[in-house]
Amino acid sequence: MARGRIGPDETFAVRTTRRGRHGFTSVDVNVRVGAAVQEATGADVNLTNPDKIVWVEIIGPMAGIAITPGSVVWRKQRPGKPSVLAVLKRISFAQMPYLGEGAKPMGVRIGRAAQAVELGELVITPHERVDVAQLVEFLSGLLEGRESRFRIQERTYARRVARVPVRLYDLYQFVRDRSGEPIIATDPTGLTVAEAAEQLEDIFREKKRVNILAGAREGLPKGVFRFATVVLDLCPGLTFATEHTIPATVGAIVACLEERGLI
Repeated sequence: MARGRIGPDETFAVRTTRRGRHGFTSVDVNVRVGAAVQEATGADVNLTNPDKIVWVEIIGPMAGIAITPGSVVWRKQRPGKPSVLAVLKRISFAQMPYLGEGAKPMGVRIGRAAQAVELGELVITPHERVDVAQLVEFLSGLLEGRESRFRIQERTYARRVARVPVRLYDLYQFVRDRSGEPIIATDPTGLTVAEAAEQLEDIFREKKRVNILAGAREGLPKGVFRFATVVLDLCPGLTFATEHTIPATVGAIVACLEERGLI
């Protein structure tokens, strides 16, 4: 069946599904069928991006076989598609805590967002005295959200996933300690992404850690702007909800870098 349908210069993979009790496993079938196809066609095996797929469906004592193009399986990550993971791992995102009513559910949403984009680290940066009980509520929600998203990634991704590190740091001390590194502050008074595109390209071209500052209920204190490499207005005329700041910032920067040819 494979001869004439799979050429010697093509690659293939075998996918087996079993229903019922058998004295063999799906892996056993994959190995035996794969060896037979190789012997008959001379084609090589490619498990990640095959030209052809040999489908084996076993139901009780009966088996069905089909051969289809590999393109029938839709892939999120096709060959040649740029990956932004290396860029995201360089980002240290400093987020002011969201305190008061709704602190825990907001923490959950921020934790999910940070884990979803797999930041290098998420740093919670209060800039003044805070109520410990409110901060604990926010942080517990944050860790809960991070964990829930991490478990989904661990179950569904074909690659290894790590939990985004979460740290606590005074905002002013954070900025002082990172004054020799690129710092991007987010604020409605800043440049648009288009206006700051060249600066963003220069920042990410250096291959260093990049620090991004974001406010919560209030914006960032103006005193930190003098330490910033660039102040960025993500969407002129609009103010994002706190839980949208991470995906909005990352999305804007990635789109800019892709347009500039860095990704």
